[in-house]
Amino acid sequence: MTTAFLWDETCFWHGGGNYAGLLPVGGLVQPSDTPGLPESPNTKRRLKNLMEVTGLAKELVMGGADPATKDDLLRIHPDSYLSQFKALSDAGGGELGRRTPFGPGGYEIAAQSAGLAKAALTSVLKGLHRNAYALSRPPGHHCLPDYPNGFCLLNNIGIAIEAARAAGLANRFAVLDWDVHHGNGTEAVFYDRADVLTVSIHQDRNYPMDTGAFTDRGTGEGAGFNLNIPLPPGVGHTGYLAAMDRLALPALRAFKPDVLIIACGFDAAANDPLGRMLATAETFAMMTDRAMALADEVCGGKLVMVHEGGYSETYVPFCGHAVLERMSGSTIHAPDPFGEVFPLRQPDAAFDAFVDRLLAEMSDALQSNAG
Repeated sequence: MTTAFLWDETCFWHGGGNYAGLLPVGGLVQPSDTPGLPESPNTKRRLKNLMEVTGLAKELVMGGADPATKDDLLRIHPDSYLSQFKALSDAGGGELGRRTPFGPGGYEIAAQSAGLAKAALTSVLKGLHRNAYALSRPPGHHCLPDYPNGFCLLNNIGIAIEAARAAGLANRFAVLDWDVHHGNGTEAVFYDRADVLTVSIHQDRNYPMDTGAFTDRGTGEGAGFNLNIPLPPGVGHTGYLAAMDRLALPALRAFKPDVLIIACGFDAAANDPLGRMLATAETFAMMTDRAMALADEVCGGKLVMVHEGGYSETYVPFCGHAVLERMSGSTIHAPDPFGEVFPLRQPDAAFDAFVDRLLAEMSDALQSNAG
């Protein structure tokens, strides 16, 4: 059983619009020497290139996938939204929602990105590969059914889940989102559903600032099947592992999914411009170890990673390489070039005590609700 890595060159061609950082150019905002949003192709392309240079790519099943079909998209997104998106795309591009610009062919590129996620999940559920990584771009976890935001134009994971369900491949799905930003789109898609558990570990009040609260637990039949774990800035390696061990993994274990899907963002890394969490490549490697062990325990090892955020062109490749080393069991290692610059955060008694109290309060609240 092997690890699949799915990618497509067209996903690197997605355009980010006339932006300078997070601001549209115009008025007093000067054009940038590197125009476009922080969500650029370079982090993803450099991850793939690093794997080629180290030789890790030779130990993976490298491949592509067909784009998601219109029927696939309609299971998540209303036709009115897709029609507007397609019309703008055919007319040369535009912008929908909040910070979601795109150029010519943006609709087709987004469908290709969703197709990678769909194919990764399908291959694992069919037993073709033990696990799989989809290098999806544009990302998807912020996209609501009718409102794109946060660089996300289609909800890639939601589309993949509903395609797998329609094909009769699985009934219970769990999504663990460790992107530094709250997975508000995936939460919204499944908020009233009991057959999909959504868990998001994120920096508290980063993006979106008005979502991601621990008290948001789902509604109707979905009550109790959404878990947000908002963490204060700076928790670093030990904070992320503690959140995994004390909150995320117990919830996933109790749910007993047929497959575990990770919304795999690397923007919790120490030098990411859009996060302040001080995680390292080793943090992501060890979270992957835990996710794989949980998948082995509850769903026959079925694990899928779908790429989300991460905006450090130099660090994302090494964080991603570390994840894929663990997924594949490869002995090929890309040493962390920031290992000495960003060592695992040194303990601070007062801060660690604060984080411990926060996690304990969340854990107590979950147990009380379960009781």
